[in-house]
Amino acid sequence: MKKYSNILAKSEDNGALFLTDHLQQVADSSVFIATKIGLNTETVRKGALLHDIGKVSPVFQQTLSRDFCRPPGFIFRHEVASLFFLSLVDETERDEVVEMIIAHHKSIYNDVSGFGLLDLDENEDSFMIHYNGFDEWQNIALDILQNFGFKIHNISKQEAKENYEYAIEYCESLKSNYSLWKGVLMTGDHFASAFLYDTNKELKKLFIKPDLSFYNRKNELYPLSLIEANDDRKHTIVTAPTGAGKTDFLIRRCKNRVFYTLPFQASINAMYERIKEDLSNTEAQVHLLHAASNLTLEDNQLEERILQRHPGASIKVMTPHQMASIVFGIKGYESMIIDLKGSDVILDEIHTYSDVTQAIVLRIIEILSALDCRIHIGTATMPTILYQKIMDIVGGKENVYEIKLEDNILESFNRHIIHKIESFDDCDEILETAVLEKKKILIVCNQVKRSQQLYDIIDERYGCVKKMLIHSRYKRGRRRELEKLLKDDFNESENACIVVSTQVVEVSLDISFDIMITECAPIDAMIQRFGRINRKRKKETIGLYKPIYVLSPFDDEKKSLPYKLDILKRSFENLPNNELFQEIDVQNVIDKVYPELDIRNIDYSSSIFVNNKWMLKKLCHRSKAALLETLEIDSVCCIVETDKESYVLGNNRTRSELEIPISLKSIGYNRLAQCKFGSQPFIIPEKAYSEELGLQTEFAKNEYFKSYELL
Repeated sequence: MKKYSNILAKSEDNGALFLTDHLQQVADSSVFIATKIGLNTETVRKGALLHDIGKVSPVFQQTLSRDFCRPPGFIFRHEVASLFFLSLVDETERDEVVEMIIAHHKSIYNDVSGFGLLDLDENEDSFMIHYNGFDEWQNIALDILQNFGFKIHNISKQEAKENYEYAIEYCESLKSNYSLWKGVLMTGDHFASAFLYDTNKELKKLFIKPDLSFYNRKNELYPLSLIEANDDRKHTIVTAPTGAGKTDFLIRRCKNRVFYTLPFQASINAMYERIKEDLSNTEAQVHLLHAASNLTLEDNQLEERILQRHPGASIKVMTPHQMASIVFGIKGYESMIIDLKGSDVILDEIHTYSDVTQAIVLRIIEILSALDCRIHIGTATMPTILYQKIMDIVGGKENVYEIKLEDNILESFNRHIIHKIESFDDCDEILETAVLEKKKILIVCNQVKRSQQLYDIIDERYGCVKKMLIHSRYKRGRRRELEKLLKDDFNESENACIVVSTQVVEVSLDISFDIMITECAPIDAMIQRFGRINRKRKKETIGLYKPIYVLSPFDDEKKSLPYKLDILKRSFENLPNNELFQEIDVQNVIDKVYPELDIRNIDYSSSIFVNNKWMLKKLCHRSKAALLETLEIDSVCCIVETDKESYVLGNNRTRSELEIPISLKSIGYNRLAQCKFGSQPFIIPEKAYSEELGLQTEFAKNEYFKSYELL
């Protein structure tokens, strides 16, 4: 095929890819994916070959030059110009091809840029803006398409306009729904753009059904391993204490490709490493998806890092936030639907989610059910009212295989004596004795600032004792080092050690300490914390109990954050005092703390799927900002001023290691400068960060920069 080396798909700075090569690569990717989801492959091939043909236009080609400066009012969308060739496909295929062409970059209506097809059509000159010069370049485009097997003919201005108007009328007629055709094109386009000439080789790694026979292992210490997983009911709910074998059981329930969700970064890192090791002798492709997923991979695994972002993994480990695009209709949500459709989805540790995230998870369950997914839920504690809501969504008990352990088995998981105390000031004797007895001590605070203040006190009082502070406000690279040190060194220590932490220890960190002092948290969160004490389950540890000291809640709403004061008070009130915390009582305690389903409503204006109906116009999507505002998660990051040069010159991996995650409301009003590269992090003074204490937000202000001090 003639390459047309002067016709590029991407700029010289992005690899100077020939358009003909790009079209072939996108067609190969899209057709491969279409075979996996049951779309007509010939229609998909035509749409993929046409989607960027408008890039032949000299108007577009000039935008790829290094010295191009976009003039004010410049409007040229190559997708619109691609529509002029619509009459080269059969009339029966045109609707599907329109969906593939016109929305693969922009929402057709109300796009954030204002450049969607229907947005542009409000300008009466839109057709002529894109048609201008068409007679001069259509022959090259037609020659390219003929080489790809199209039957071609010269396209008149009238025919081009009819094709354009056909697309306009079709898009105006669309109702609320999602488009698999758009999804398959976007997925194929992104995949081909990532792998270029290795596209066909990398496609072979996608959509491999995992061999999960490894998880058929049995061990009497893990009672769920002895329970049969084969059951004809579609969905699963497993309620069992930490250490009962929930992970293996949930995976054994899976029949297709698997999405495994957990709530926190640390927990999905650990689960990814665990599953990857478990299935290392199989063909299964295990991927990790979150903002810092490349941190767990080595420098020489570039292809694997790229693959994390794309559909088709045998098993993908992620947080619910990464799946939330299907709830809010964020750009690319159709690709997520393609990936999810008909798969097995594990929602583990569902009890640990915040009220906002629980609301989103309920919406996710609704959508997963509509997408014919098998849904498997694992929990140590679930309020009955939340359980009933989930059962309503998935169709009741006839559709759900429920597993709960018998009381006599639950009794073997009793591990903790609970003591209620007023404040940390009452813990001096407890700490002194524990240090003398060479115990491993875990102290948990609910706020980063308090954990830092407490660590300073511990450091002053117990200078010779091995100690660590760990929370969420470290550089990502440093956070990974601390997690490894916690698991491999402190966890195995035979001498006294003290770890001061926040909620980051609650889920999936495989540590087992001897004693805990913790601020009061919601009962479900505390039960997770308790699971870090006396965690190792052996025959000789059954019936062995270790102490947990719970501090009385603050009588202050602000100090109680991120939790609600009334929830903290009910949780503290319903804990035993100087008594064994019994697993058979957990459900009763949970229901006393949560008599109502107190979660934030994701209303009709936010969710694109309500009451089993799609609410967003087909071929439209929403701005990512809507998702971040609703989630209220760590949506931004910062870097230390001394790391700026390394960040600017670094690659994705090295940049991620330097980033410190932070919520926008914590730092966004400090008028800090932002780096223009990577994730566009805020730049903080050197004084605001230490490797020992992490980010200290009180110093993340302009007056603490060294340059400011010199003025």
